Amino acid sequence: MEDGFSSYSSLYDTSSLLQFCNDDSASAASSMEVTDRIASLEQRVQMQEDEIQLLKSALADVVRRLNLSEEQQAMGTRRGPTKARPMIATLPLRPTVNNGTVLPKKGSGTLPSPSGPGSRKDATTPANKSTVRRANSNEHVGTLTRKDSGDSKGNRTRAGSTGSNSSGKRSESKQRDPVFNAGMRRVTHCKEEGYVKMFLKGRPITMYMPKDLVDNYSLEARADLPSNKLKLDWVYGYRGRDCRSNLYLLPTGETVYFIASVVVLYNVDEQLQRHYAGHTDDIKCLAVHPDKITIATGQVAGTSSDGKQLAPHVRVWDSVSLNTLHILGTGFFDRALVCLAFSKSNGGNTLCVVDDSNDHVLSVWDWQREDRLAEVKCSNESVFAADFHPTDSNVIVTCGKSHLYFWNLEKGVLVKKQGLFEKQEKPKFVLCVTFAENGDTITGDSSGNILVWGKGTNRISHVIQGAHEGSIFALCMLRNGSLVSGGKDRRLISWDSSYQQIQMVEVPELFGPIRTVAEGRGESVLIGTTKNFVLQGSLDGEFTPITQGHTDELWGLAIHPCKSQFLTCGHDRQVSLWDSSSHQSIWTKHMEDAAQSAGFHPSGAVVAIGTETGRWLVLDTDSKDLVTVHTDGNEQLSVMRYGPDGNFLAIGSHDNYIYIYAVAENGRKYSRVGKCSGHSSFITHLDWSVDSQYLVSNSGDYEILYWIPSVCKQVVSMETTRDISWATYTCTLGFQVFGLWPDGSDGTDINAVCRSNEKSLLVTGDDFGKVHLFSYPCSQFRAPSHVYGGHSSHVTNVNFLYDDSFLVSTGGKDMSVMQWRIV
Repeated sequence: MEDGFSSYSSLYDTSSLLQFCNDDSASAASSMEVTDRIASLEQRVQMQEDEIQLLKSALADVVRRLNLSEEQQAMGTRRGPTKARPMIATLPLRPTVNNGTVLPKKGSGTLPSPSGPGSRKDATTPANKSTVRRANSNEHVGTLTRKDSGDSKGNRTRAGSTGSNSSGKRSESKQRDPVFNAGMRRVTHCKEEGYVKMFLKGRPITMYMPKDLVDNYSLEARADLPSNKLKLDWVYGYRGRDCRSNLYLLPTGETVYFIASVVVLYNVDEQLQRHYAGHTDDIKCLAVHPDKITIATGQVAGTSSDGKQLAPHVRVWDSVSLNTLHILGTGFFDRALVCLAFSKSNGGNTLCVVDDSNDHVLSVWDWQREDRLAEVKCSNESVFAADFHPTDSNVIVTCGKSHLYFWNLEKGVLVKKQGLFEKQEKPKFVLCVTFAENGDTITGDSSGNILVWGKGTNRISHVIQGAHEGSIFALCMLRNGSLVSGGKDRRLISWDSSYQQIQMVEVPELFGPIRTVAEGRGESVLIGTTKNFVLQGSLDGEFTPITQGHTDELWGLAIHPCKSQFLTCGHDRQVSLWDSSSHQSIWTKHMEDAAQSAGFHPSGAVVAIGTETGRWLVLDTDSKDLVTVHTDGNEQLSVMRYGPDGNFLAIGSHDNYIYIYAVAENGRKYSRVGKCSGHSSFITHLDWSVDSQYLVSNSGDYEILYWIPSVCKQVVSMETTRDISWATYTCTLGFQVFGLWPDGSDGTDINAVCRSNEKSLLVTGDDFGKVHLFSYPCSQFRAPSHVYGGHSSHVTNVNFLYDDSFLVSTGGKDMSVMQWRIV
């Protein structure tokens, strides 16, 4: 018992309060002004009141736990020993009142989290023991378990506070219902007071239901799957920043490339996309078979939502039917696949693969039999390209950091010959390789030189010294026998069979350095750039983008209130407005700071952008011109949300405040009203009421707080807030949405939520790259959902278009934007 009380004392450290109270800066002898002394004394009184309230809560909790412990002991004598729960597991960390609401807390620091290291071990009974627990009042409990996944993203810190927790006075003598206990996550229902309480990592979150549901609500009722489903309609973006040789034109007229875990087949003329979605994580390489129908793609190792490792592998698939034909190397490859190539001279029967292990193992496969023919350690340095010789399927060329190797497959063994640079200065990186019509090997390197290696030899036969300024990233042999090279200098140069320059064109700086080059229709050429553009054009004229995307982590998403448009912004400091019908970017603007959030004014005339530095900007939607710029705090602004009437803007910050601005002149004039203070962790989500009179907010420590934003005051009466009609529902915590939380969630697994405008669907984006579609309201425990893959990183945002025709989702580190049709 002494240990239990020592835990309390460590949790409620009053040293800071005593230090503050012993400070005589507010005494008559102090040099402080009278008003400052009064303010200081008021702050001390408030701190003391807070501390007393905390101690009362702690004492009440001790008494309750003692009673519970005695009951469990009594039960244990009848049924054998049971596992006691540590007292401190769900200790309330905030002063509470009887209706279950949290009293406003002054800015006097935060208390340590009960979910921190060492404070909560196995706080509930293991799932395989079907024990029975008792709970207060009429609380029906359902629980499920999963291994605690911990924080998924490094920036999710927690300050000490529980969610809107309830310590309402209940009679211990009332009859108790049986409680079902099977693991970490618990949901309880108190019928008398009309609330549901959910525990995330031991934190109680109390969610009051509307009054008209109190009498008939049942926690055990089953929710239905939504009748609608999602179909992937369009993928915005291309992965050129860190991948090579991943852009090809198929005979069908489709351009094939990848982003996230989706391979896109894009018919530019017909403005149609098809998608191969067989992969489960990031795709890193792609190869097209000589038949121009069969395609091989390789992915990285991943982790499933239940924590299992997903092995890196190669998928061979049909580009017409999109059916998977073969899966190679599951359990053999390590980390990821970096290079793929089909043989050319033997009908494409073999496939060479290089993985991303320390030894960068090169393996050769009979892909139709799924049989590995040979393997060898290629290099302990990075490998950038691997390809079969066009006339000899036993010869493979690999290149990378400080090496160029010619491999010969002899009786199941790969024999290596190193490229000899002799008098030529050896480059730091050999970056790309292709073959001339006569069988010579051609390489491009980091010194800007093109080297020609005689067929069947490992010696240089010709040098184009200084072909480019800086690294040469891509080489492509065209049908007419000319060679095209592209590099860091953004130049695309064509060379004749004697390696004399024919033409040169420079790609605008906006598009970035050239990463890969592919032959298009007729005289046209396709280019993939390091800024994730796919360009189409010719060496005679200009290049125009057919695909573009973001180049860094993507978080901000805003939907136009009356047009089929949406806006995205991210850590690449890029803001883009998109047309969901034409699938094109309307405009792009580059900013000084990394962007984190966005929100349209209800008129659609302007859009507000929140950054990582506390600055926020308002842009004109039509012209992208800057309307105004303000700064609130110096931390990231997670949410920008205008009220439905357009008269207020609420800004949720990582400094725990919600900043309120009065808005005039159709979103062009802003004056600060004040800031809502009460959260003890960063703001994650905000929603306005239909009448623009109230605001609800969620925070990083699972709080739900309500506000009157016009006066920046917190609303603590549940009778006032429980029946409010909300204009949007993006908060991840609340009675209408608690059923979306997965079993055993750690509270950070769900990044974004959005209710459809006609209020029948609810969509979520999670840390496992999945988009879930639920029925709305989602107020039953373990609600079922349709699940959709495609993203290979945490899904950072989801939102329905204004008419619910499409859903838009954004991937974090996969930098993709996906548009889903609701069917």
